Amino acid sequence: MKKVLALLFAALMVFSCFACNTQGPAEEFELNVNIASEPESIDPALNTAVDGAVMINHMFEGLYKWIDNGNGVAKLVLGQAESVDVNAEKTVYTFKIRENAKWSDGQAVTASDFVYSWQRLVDPATAADYCYMADILLNANEIMAGEKDKSELGVKAIDEHTLEVTLHTPCPYFEEIMAFPSLMPVRQDMIEKGGDQWTFDLSTYVGNGPYKMESWEHNSKIRLVKSENYYDYAKLGPNAINFALMDDANAIYAAFNSGQLNFIEEVPVAEIPTLVEQGKLNIDKYIGTYYVCFQTQKAPFDDVRVRKAFSLAIDRNYIVEQITRTGQVPASGFVPYGVNDALGIEGDDFRTVGGNYMDVSKEAYEANCEEARRLLAEAGYEGGAGFPVVEYLYNTSDNHKAIGEALQQMWQDELGVTVNLVNQEWNTFLQTRKEGNYSIARNGWIADYNDPMSFLDMWLTGGGNNDAHYSNAEYDALIMQAKSTSDAAERMRLMHQAEDILMGEDVVHAAIYFYTNKYMAQGFTGMYYTPLGYYFFGYTKQA
Repeated sequence: MKKVLALLFAALMVFSCFACNTQGPAEEFELNVNIASEPESIDPALNTAVDGAVMINHMFEGLYKWIDNGNGVAKLVLGQAESVDVNAEKTVYTFKIRENAKWSDGQAVTASDFVYSWQRLVDPATAADYCYMADILLNANEIMAGEKDKSELGVKAIDEHTLEVTLHTPCPYFEEIMAFPSLMPVRQDMIEKGGDQWTFDLSTYVGNGPYKMESWEHNSKIRLVKSENYYDYAKLGPNAINFALMDDANAIYAAFNSGQLNFIEEVPVAEIPTLVEQGKLNIDKYIGTYYVCFQTQKAPFDDVRVRKAFSLAIDRNYIVEQITRTGQVPASGFVPYGVNDALGIEGDDFRTVGGNYMDVSKEAYEANCEEARRLLAEAGYEGGAGFPVVEYLYNTSDNHKAIGEALQQMWQDELGVTVNLVNQEWNTFLQTRKEGNYSIARNGWIADYNDPMSFLDMWLTGGGNNDAHYSNAEYDALIMQAKSTSDAAERMRLMHQAEDILMGEDVVHAAIYFYTNKYMAQGFTGMYYTPLGYYFFGYTKQA
């Protein structure tokens, strides 16, 4: 009881400064949501996390945007662009920017804003992990490699409201890329004024989306209010959206139960079965994979036999049935089910066409562990003898902790090795993992667009999201060939070959399960969602 009261008190303290008007008149409606703790970055070009992307989606807008298709699922339509013309080869797009597209300070959004923003994204000096999202643009790869100047990027302002975009190859997911945060425009004058700190200063953090940031109380909340200069201002819902920056599942759940939060994604692991049984926990489709990432450049995980042994020793069914318990599917590959495939096999997707890289059935687990022990012995660590004590890195979360403890026990019981758990706060965790200062790390990847490439090109040598520090020239060549061909079937065959190397030969990581997304909501209606992980609150209404 003392623990519960303490958590409730902590939650109330966090929200003491919130204007919680969920019971007041509609014109005073504010929405209080929690999706994560302090974001790594809310610079559209530098953010790499889903939580940051959700916030950015409310404060910025690309040439395309996601809207509700009428049943709570998002669809793509033109955003800052009011029209587009495409050439016959589908390599040149000419956009007309809306005459009424405005920045939050009232200045007009122009074609030149997009030119600056995209050049900034691919400029090596920006060091954007997601620079490769623009590699479909003409000369982007050469610019990122330092072989050409950013001014040669395939984007040009014909006039103030006309933007010409040139691709090197037709791209089947081009529209989704244009709605992705990295390709959203930013203001050159604001960034030059604010420098590296431009996102932290309200005077320089100027967006072009439906909401604007009114305040940022670090490790407490980010408050967004309607942008009066947004072209669709009259249809917006909440006067304010308060993003509560919390990562303790018990405190988050207590705040929701006390009415302080309208929306949460994190609940205590122990509460999940009851909430599912009562129908209080909503489950959405999610195109993503939860996995263990190995540091492939450091011993002992520079040995593929060790990586494969650790992967085989994971009881994936136990994790999804006893820990996560919200419909996740044990992962037998890296690209999840539900991702488009263009090999012409009706009704199939990339995963079913690609098949399984290991048998993840319950019946196969004992044989998998036998093979894992054989591989570890072959690598020189029979029965775990001589294997160094290694660390498993994860970020603060009830769910991640429970999975980490289960993995620790499985590796000890089945392989005879000692793995210590290291828990870090979200931002620190992301930086540690990115720098490769770990042996094994918790990881997860959500599709940026519905195509296998979203899961495969991140493992290119030197890639900004390549946390495994993996490098394989053959793999790189297959991915680049897939990116440069206009033959849809050939493109898919090349990507299947690449995944064969990634998962079948090199075992770069251990995929554990394919995601679902859970949430609880109260006091509002009209939210919509894309399986890429984005929730949209800007058009919600008070219930």
